[in-house]
Amino acid sequence: MRNLLVALLSLTLFVSCDESKNANHRILPNSSGNLNSLQVVADNIIWEGAVGEEIRNIFAAPVNGLPQEEPLFSLRQMPTQVFSGFATNSRTILKIEKGKEADLKVAEDAFARPQKMVVVSGMNDQEIIEQLKVNAPKIIATFKNADIKEKIRRISKSLNKNNNIEKNLGLNIKFQSAYRIAKEEDDFVWIRKDIRTGTMDLMIYELPFGAIKRNDSTINDIIRMRDSIGKVHIPGEKEGSHMQTEKSFSPLLFETIIDNKPALETRGTWDIKDGAFMAGPFVNYIIEDKINSRLVVMEGYVFAPSVQKRDYMFELEAIIKSVKIK
Repeated sequence: MRNLLVALLSLTLFVSCDESKNANHRILPNSSGNLNSLQVVADNIIWEGAVGEEIRNIFAAPVNGLPQEEPLFSLRQMPTQVFSGFATNSRTILKIEKGKEADLKVAEDAFARPQKMVVVSGMNDQEIIEQLKVNAPKIIATFKNADIKEKIRRISKSLNKNNNIEKNLGLNIKFQSAYRIAKEEDDFVWIRKDIRTGTMDLMIYELPFGAIKRNDSTINDIIRMRDSIGKVHIPGEKEGSHMQTEKSFSPLLFETIIDNKPALETRGTWDIKDGAFMAGPFVNYIIEDKINSRLVVMEGYVFAPSVQKRDYMFELEAIIKSVKIK
């Protein structure tokens, strides 16, 4: 009898633990949706009114640094009453709830995996708009980081392993096998990918720590640095021509974090000095690698005339943000 009680108790504990485990590991469908797209769940009357206008102002604002206007996210609106079943499987969702206390909540893997859903609520339109305005940077970062993470996951499926970047520069970086090494030296790497209308390019090199100082002349120092690198390493088709920072507009400068290290992010456009007309957008990151007493510079740029460039630049940004510095 005693052995029977022990067995029953053991079975009860096993079932309880198994149920707890299943509760913490729900079986969820795979999420879906294009990168840089956002599903907006909101009633039609909200979408067509002031709240919808504010959503478009924030999340469809032009991407910084592109030569033509392209939206930060491609928006797709869905009425609340049809938000069920397969419709809940989008990777990134902005849900608007009117008639509830003003608040913002971030849910992870609520209906699918991986998934980020931001719920913005308010008793009326004005409260919702205020929540959107105050929390816009946080919401954008939430969706952007989710897209970057997903892009890196996709990149990891087919990696280029035929390079000496880790050996020469002490960096582990993920980029697809579709990219080729155009130039590889001890302290400089030029990576290229052919696309239908041009190329996508990535440069990686290092500078002495402190070579770029944070002061009123930082952006000018970065421009000089870029132009000197272009002159040495990125020639144009005509003899003596080379890539340079386009001079009509000053690049935009931001502070960010990459690989848990402080970094400067510069976005602007490039062209060819003394050569054929070629131009395009670039994004440059200067990462402070204090442990190795250096600055790691990683820059992506695109030449793709007459087509949209947002998604090309996003891919280069994701590759750069995959970096792990040894």
